[in-house]
Amino acid sequence: MEILCSLPCNWDEWVGADRLMKHTEENVIKQQALDKKQGVDKSSKSGRSAQTKPKSSADAKADKEDLKNTVAKGKKRKSDSGVEKDNSSMEKLVKIQIPSTLKKQLVDDWEFVTQQDKLVKLPRSPNVDDILTKYLEYRSKKDGTMTDSIGEILKGIRCYFDKALPVMLLYKKERQQYQDVVLDDVSPSTIYGAEHLLRLFVKFPELLAYVNIEEETLTRLQQKLMDFLKFLQKNQSTFFLSAYDGSRGSEGKGKGKDD
Repeated sequence: MEILCSLPCNWDEWVGADRLMKHTEENVIKQQALDKKQGVDKSSKSGRSAQTKPKSSADAKADKEDLKNTVAKGKKRKSDSGVEKDNSSMEKLVKIQIPSTLKKQLVDDWEFVTQQDKLVKLPRSPNVDDILTKYLEYRSKKDGTMTDSIGEILKGIRCYFDKALPVMLLYKKERQQYQDVVLDDVSPSTIYGAEHLLRLFVKFPELLAYVNIEEETLTRLQQKLMDFLKFLQKNQSTFFLSAYDGSRGSEGKGKGKDD
């Protein structure tokens, strides 16, 4: 566990914007191969949502791509210099099993934003920092002590969230809102909540594929992340919104960088 203690301190070096590919046809094909390798069943998620209202073939295609990009197992890949390493990295992907009720939360999240033009009302309470603190308290009571390794892992999650949010955790319709609320040196983890934090866990398998650590250590880290997901599930009704705000959903429509 001592190795885990120092691991997350370097998380901000593990992933950077320069190591994330742009959204191109070539990279979409790579993502599809990645999804197949991970055994992700995106069709069941997109299928349930697609039944809510009829769409033209063009809209259906766009919606499916949007869901794949944010709800599926990460679409961003390493830079061109790392293409040859993709295959070996995919073999080492960490599998993080998201509980079924949280999977439904992801689908509802996608439905609110992309189909109903609604947004999470910000700032959220509890925010990501609050949730991480609550988890630390929960583990401390359960274990009878406050372990440094858990604290460091939570710092790593926070760091990952702050850096990944504007790069790969937002739908296009949310980008204008991000620009409006994340000002100066404000950390996204103090503004966003469980809805966006859960999206990060969908991306973790791909992000951790590029971490240069021992397989045994990566497995233990995986177990900690899954334990955190169980904590989110246990507190789902408290941490997650049951409805999104429709008053500003159209402001970000069609705006922002390519996903």
